[in-house]
Amino acid sequence: MNTSTRIDVPDLFAASYAANGAEARAWITDLPRLGGEFLDRWGLRPDGPSAYGMASLVLPVLQADGTPAVLKLQQLREETSGTATGLRAWKGDGIVRLLDYDEKSGTQLLERLDATRPLSSVADDDAAVQILAELMARLTSLPAPGDLRRLSDIAAAMLDQVPHAVPALRDPDERRLVRTCASAVAELVGEPGDRLLHWDLHYDNILAGEREPWLAIDPEPLAGHPGFELLPALDNRWQEVEATGDVARAVLRRFDLLTETLGIDRGPAVGWTLGRVLQNALWDIEDGKTTLGPAQVAIATALLLRRG
Repeated sequence: MNTSTRIDVPDLFAASYAANGAEARAWITDLPRLGGEFLDRWGLRPDGPSAYGMASLVLPVLQADGTPAVLKLQQLREETSGTATGLRAWKGDGIVRLLDYDEKSGTQLLERLDATRPLSSVADDDAAVQILAELMARLTSLPAPGDLRRLSDIAAAMLDQVPHAVPALRDPDERRLVRTCASAVAELVGEPGDRLLHWDLHYDNILAGEREPWLAIDPEPLAGHPGFELLPALDNRWQEVEATGDVARAVLRRFDLLTETLGIDRGPAVGWTLGRVLQNALWDIEDGKTTLGPAQVAIATALLLRRG
């Protein structure tokens, strides 16, 4: 193996990711060598500039036979630990195909999709939500493999955090809202579901493909109820929701389209979506915030109207 091979890491990605702490800085420092190692190991040739998100670097490559693919490098984290398990279970049905995987580093070789055409490029919101909903229905049709993280454990952990976290919020109305979300989760925690969830399915995590018009990417697989999937689809392009002049109506329109396409009862779907609002609130509080995101408040308020 040619151990001298290295990849270029964009300065902006290196700087932003290194801000996450010592382990992140060490990973970024080693990333040029690590990427070069997998180019050599898997017989890949770079095929264009790399792209990056919050926590991963994606390099377009050509395989030995000339087939396009992407090399995805990301630090192993709890939420991505089941990625390969989920992708193998889905077998490319509605989602990007996993071509190779390294268990130790979490490095993935993936089918190449068209990163210039995310679902957010579809101007008609109803059409975009319908495409997302149909993909979500396919992805959640599978039972989750037994070794994935489970919504039951996540929900129980959230409920344990609520009493200590809520006092950090300045607004008493927001404190009440978080407690209401927690009550909704408490009612459902005994029925967490067993479907294979993507957990982050929004417009920019769906790309145009060749073998299918649209395919999901970047799953954070989880075993649970499909209702826990809905929130990222509800706050897509939030400015457009606000521009309708009736936020609650726009949110519920999306919610109804999603639940109808998935064929799930709206009661538990409301409760588990409030659970996602709770999860986001707890994450924000952990990050030192003392107010909730306006979109989260608006979505929860709209769903509570539906809940009655």
